[in-house]
Parts: sequence; structure tokens; C-alpha cells
Amino acid sequence: MAENEEHELVRAIDWKQGLAIALGVPLLVLPSIGYFAGYLWAFAIMVWALSVIQGFFQNFAYGELAVMFPKASGLPGFAQNVFAGKGGKFDRGKLIGGFSAWGYWFAWNPVMAIMAILIGTYLHQMLPDIGISQYVLSIIAGIVMYGALLLINSRGLSSGALVGMILAILSLAPLVIISAAPFATGDFQLANITGSWLPTDWTWDLHHILILLGIFAMAEWSACAWETAAVYGPEYNKPNSDLPKAVFVCGFVCLIIFVLVQTAVTGTLGIERLLEVPFSPLLPVSQAAFGQVGSYIAIFVLIFAMVLITQTAFLGSSRAMHSMAKEGNLPPILGKVNSAGTPINAMILTALFNLVLIGLQNPAAVLAASAIGYSVANGISLFSYVKAKTDPELSQLERPFKAPAGWKYVALIFGILNIPLFLIGLIYLNSLEVGWTSTYIGIGVLAAYIPIWYYTQHKSYKEAEAASTMSA
Repeated sequence: MAENEEHELVRAIDWKQGLAIALGVPLLVLPSIGYFAGYLWAFAIMVWALSVIQGFFQNFAYGELAVMFPKASGLPGFAQNVFAGKGGKFDRGKLIGGFSAWGYWFAWNPVMAIMAILIGTYLHQMLPDIGISQYVLSIIAGIVMYGALLLINSRGLSSGALVGMILAILSLAPLVIISAAPFATGDFQLANITGSWLPTDWTWDLHHILILLGIFAMAEWSACAWETAAVYGPEYNKPNSDLPKAVFVCGFVCLIIFVLVQTAVTGTLGIERLLEVPFSPLLPVSQAAFGQVGSYIAIFVLIFAMVLITQTAFLGSSRAMHSMAKEGNLPPILGKVNSAGTPINAMILTALFNLVLIGLQNPAAVLAASAIGYSVANGISLFSYVKAKTDPELSQLERPFKAPAGWKYVALIFGILNIPLFLIGLIYLNSLEVGWTSTYIGIGVLAAYIPIWYYTQHKSYKEAEAASTMSA
């Protein structure tokens, strides 16, 4: 393979295949059903709906950025292109763009570890007498999942899309059926929602507003994540048409499923019962609708669902890392692709990093920490859209897809919502829920990018100097 091709992804999928991979996103509702209800009761349904709608507002901007930079890998690529450096050893614009991509990588990456931990938890509940600890089951689940997905996706993104479609059918359809069943069987009671809309001690003071901002930030991590369909911009056959289709169809699917699942669980179980099973509320819902057998079906459905979202996270985070390396913000070795156009080195490192994360055995803290990265990535990406609309040079770029007029002001508002408001809410909520652990993890991982970036820039500058001296 020629040197200039070693970092290029291959255009090999259409919008339906991109959608199939991104369809893991609706399953991100699973870890937060009981968590949100614990703070907001039935109002959690409204949070999901508003958060998906927020995703539509943000993705109009991302859709336009995607066609402006058809070779960019979604959010990680947009900010890096807009804030591209003008030259020099340590360019501030390049640092900002790369930092946004790093935040996005950290937002998606821990999903893999979280899902492996949850699979280990469910398997341990199913097989309590097997004599294997929950941690070991999580490690085994991680090794099997990551190894299989690495093997499949090393053959190219189209193979991953096929797996995504199969897993989507095996998990999304039963998830919808389980959630819809209580409406048909009569187990769903509207009074469980209308009678428990908000906690009885809820007041709109600063304390509760900060909690709500933190919850919305956590919800964004799940309900707005369907922008991941834009990550595969360089791999769509027709990015100008394929990408917007994949993104917005996935958004409509998310709107239906996030609202349906939270509504069904809350209306069927009621708040008190829901809070007794915050991490596995679909089990009693399925048992109520289908009996004891239904609970076992739900477990297997959830495992399929977790494999699907692991696939989505695996591809999204590895391509974020590939994008950073391609733009010179990470070591070049992470930007190389194999003969099928897959960033194999980035995928291997991502898998190994998550095997280490499984050892933390604290998915709540890891999730909250990664949400900090997601808010940073969205905030900077939205600000990059504002810059792309106002910069004289960038504003002249071709835009086959355009957001409505004046959308730069909408992007600015949501950018400020992410930075600093969501960040403040997250830090406050984390301090109440898990102490300062998740905040330290989030800030620590984000801060780790700075020395890595400076090392990469210094090494690249020295190599360029050496090459210039040899050619002189």
C-alpha cells in the first residue's frame, strides 16, 4: 500500500449500513432507566424526549459540517478541520481541535467496558452457582466480545454493518416488543406516571436545577449519541446524501425507543418498584407480560443489545483515534489502516484499554466521567460550526446540505449549554452520587491528552526538520 494510502479509510457503505451500525445508540437507555427515575420519577420520560430533540438541533449543524468536510470522521474530524493549525510547532487551533476529538474518543470508549461489566453482572445473576466471580465473567465477556468484533471489523466497515444489522434485529425488535407488551396486557397503568411526575420534595432551587443539568448531560451521552452515524463520513459511498439520511433516521428511531422504554417501565412497575430494580427493570416488566420465561428472554435480549452497543462504541472510538492520528494530533501509528481500510492499530489499543477499565468494576463512575468528555466534544464541535459559518474562508466551502438560516445562533446556544452548564451540572451530580471519583477520572483522562499532544508535535517537528536538512 502506498504511504499516502496508509491513513485513508475506504468508501464502502451506504446510508442503511451506516444506520445499522449506529442503531446501537437506542440501547444506551438501558443503564439509566432507574438512575434517572431515582432523581426525577416519571419526569425522566420528558428528559429523554427533550434530549433526543436536542440531538436534532445539534445534528443539523453536524450534518452541514459533514458535507463541508466529507473526509472528516464525524465530531472528531469536524473540530480538527475547522480549528486546523496555520503552522508552527505548537499551534493553539490544532490543540483545540484535537482536544475535542480526544473528548469524543473518551465519551465512546468506556461504553465497551461498561457493557462488559453489565454482561458479567447479568450472567452472574443467571448462573449464581457457577463458581466464577462477577469480575472474571466480565473479563471473559470483554475478551470474547472485543476479540470477535476486532476479527469481524478488521475485514472492513461493511462487515461490521452486517453484524450491526443482525444484532439490531436480535435486540431492538424484542426490546420494542417487551416495552410495548404491557400496553396490550393491561399491566401498564397511566396513574403510575401522572401520580408520580416529580418527587414530592422537588423545588426549582439551585440545588435541583444543578441536578437537572447533570441529568440532562447524562441523557445527552445516551440520547444524542446518534450523531455517531456521522463518524463514518469518509466511508460512505455518497457522503452528501448517505450521511444525513443515516443520522436523521437513527434520530427518529431513538426518539421512539427512549420514550417508549422509560414510559413502559415507569407505567408498569411504578416508581417504588422501579427503584428496587434500577439496573434491570426490563426483567420484571417482561415477567409481568410473558411470565418467568420472559425474564430469561429479557436477559438474553439485553446481552444481544449490549454486544450491539459495544460494536457501535468500538467503531466510533477507534475512528476518533484514527482521525486524531491522521490530523497529526496523536502518533502516526494509530492512523494506519490495513488492506481493508480498517484502523486496526487504533482498534487493538481501544480493546486493550477497555480490558483495563473493566478492572475498575465501577460502571457508574466511568459513565459519569465519560459524559464529561462528551459534553466537551459537543461544545467544541458546536463552536466549530459557528466558526465555520463566520470565518470568511470556511464560509465559502460547498454545502450540499444546509441547516436552516440562522442556525449558527442555535449552535452557539447549545454549545454554551454543553460548556459550561452541562459540565457544572455533571460535576455537581457526580459529587452527590459517587463523590469526586468520576470527576477526577474524567478530568484526568482529558488532561492526559495535553502531554501526549505536545510529545506528538515535538516529534513531528523534529522529523520535519531532519527531512528538510537531508533534502537541502
